Amino acid sequence: MAQQTLSMLRRVNRIVAVLIGILLLICAGSVLLDIVLRKMGSSFGGTDEITGYVMAISTAWGMGYAMLELAHVRIDFLRGQVNRVGRSLMDLLAMLVLSATVSVIAIRCWSVLETTLANGSRANTPLETPLALVQIPWFAGWIWFATMAWVTFLAALALVYQGRFEQSEAAIGAFAEQDAAL
Repeated sequence: MAQQTLSMLRRVNRIVAVLIGILLLICAGSVLLDIVLRKMGSSFGGTDEITGYVMAISTAWGMGYAMLELAHVRIDFLRGQVNRVGRSLMDLLAMLVLSATVSVIAIRCWSVLETTLANGSRANTPLETPLALVQIPWFAGWIWFATMAWVTFLAALALVYQGRFEQSEAAIGAFAEQDAAL
């Protein structure tokens, strides 16, 4: 069950990553077009603001993808010194800490969004963008990342409990690094 859950999450996150990639390509295209228009004496205006919003949203949504694709940086000099059970316990501790940290970030993001919604806040820029339009998908990305972290932790915990240490290592990124080191 844990393996199927992680496979499904990877498939969903790949779709999210493609959508984020398309969004970033659109931003890059609009910035390039704006540069050309500026050379011709015109401009869209606000491309820097909009691309900043897209970067914040993309980062929040991309973190879950990076976690499941084993792209986050790990420093595990102690991990290699212990047996498989010890490595699994260290991995679970690291995943638990990540899950808790991301949950705190998501909770703090909610207070930012809540204030924005209560005040009807707009950006202090020429576009006067309603900040809720940016902060809702940004907040949703952090919630997604927190959800991915907790589901991954629970799946890895279930695999360790079943004695499937290699699958647990593969689920939370350590197994791939171990193979690369060999």
